[in-house]
Amino acid sequence: MKKTVAEISIDSIKAFEKTIKGSIVLPSDSDYDDVRKIYNAMIDKRPGLFVFCKNTDDVVAAVNFGRENNLLIAIRGGGHNGAGLGLCNDGLVIDLSGIKFVDVNTINNTVKVGGGNIWSEVDIATHEFGLAIPSGMVSSTGVGGLTLGGGVGYLSRKYGLTIDNLIEAEMVLANGSFVTVNASKNQDLFWAIRGGGGNFGVVTSFSFQAHPIKMITGGPTLWPIERVEEIMEWYDTFIHEASEDLNGFIATMIIPESPFPADLHNKKFCAIVWCYTGDPKKFADTFKPVLDLNPVFAHVGEMPYPSLQGMFDGLLPSGLKWYWRADFFNDLTPEIRAEHLKYGSKIPTPLSQMHLYPITGAASRVGAEDTPWAYRDSKYAGVFIGVSPDPNKAEEITNWCKAYQEALHPYSAGGAYSNFMMNEGQERVKASYKHNYERLVKIKSSYDPQNLFRVNQNIKPST
Repeated sequence: MKKTVAEISIDSIKAFEKTIKGSIVLPSDSDYDDVRKIYNAMIDKRPGLFVFCKNTDDVVAAVNFGRENNLLIAIRGGGHNGAGLGLCNDGLVIDLSGIKFVDVNTINNTVKVGGGNIWSEVDIATHEFGLAIPSGMVSSTGVGGLTLGGGVGYLSRKYGLTIDNLIEAEMVLANGSFVTVNASKNQDLFWAIRGGGGNFGVVTSFSFQAHPIKMITGGPTLWPIERVEEIMEWYDTFIHEASEDLNGFIATMIIPESPFPADLHNKKFCAIVWCYTGDPKKFADTFKPVLDLNPVFAHVGEMPYPSLQGMFDGLLPSGLKWYWRADFFNDLTPEIRAEHLKYGSKIPTPLSQMHLYPITGAASRVGAEDTPWAYRDSKYAGVFIGVSPDPNKAEEITNWCKAYQEALHPYSAGGAYSNFMMNEGQERVKASYKHNYERLVKIKSSYDPQNLFRVNQNIKPST
């Protein structure tokens, strides 16, 4: 039975603090309420102890302290997880925000990154060398959480998911040991962390293969929501037949009051946000079919890759109320398109939206068993997000999000991208790993038989 931090003597906690280079924060400390804030303000958890780690030795000490005292443990990297899985009530939070570095090797274009980094820090560092690592869509996201769950983003069609570009990791296991995992060392763990989440240990560093990208052509195009069925039907063919240099996610959304033109504010749209990594001289021909559809707004141009990655950061700051749902989809049938029109016409707040991310191209050429990410044959990773700064809107955005996803779920591939899930139960976790779930259970049972790392989309050990 798990203990709470309150059951441990303050002398024991202070003795532990003396063994680390980092620091601790307790509920009695004046900064506790600030420290426990995360990206999603819908989450209100009260951990019993935060350990702010400065290095790997601190992580080892924190894991050992948590295990020896039978505490519930959560791991916080960027704190961006929608379900708030970087926190836990009454237990121990191992915070990695003090373990930050970005080491770029221009000889082989590899990049080693700390477990506490966020993607904007990585993007800025790699951009100086004309390089980029495939990641997500918002640069305030933590490197750890996004990578361990898979990593769908602007570069997925060209270079695959983030996990397809992970070449090595260093991690602390449940028994306190420190290991390196790659294609030749601890291969079972290396397979498991490429999509299996934080179930297998605390990753203190990631090494990635980067790619030669400095400038891209990108930005949003908009059509009135009344055209969403037409645009989705066209997009369902176009995006998968287009050059892999072109990516774009399709969305239903309300345009907020800034920074878009005033005549668009608070109106509902079907949007596509584009990213083109190919020859700029060929972009006009590549993009002509999009402009032939007469978007009411097209703000697409050449920019540094980090500018696209951070384009929406200002609209989506930390501290908003969020609710998430997700599913994979194999196509966009007339029935599916009709539901997008129905619920896209009922978006409750600016910033609430639906996205469909294409996962064809390079992302689809990795085998469905080569990583835990089981839905390589699906065409889209869909996410439904209710967002508002207003606490009074929490129920409204949650209900809209649930209704939207539940209306489309019968047409889905069955599971969801784990990084887009809330706490939805074990069956949803199993469905999201599909045929890879039992293999993950075996690895979990070998390395974490007591389920020490359970505050996640949990893969339960068989022991």
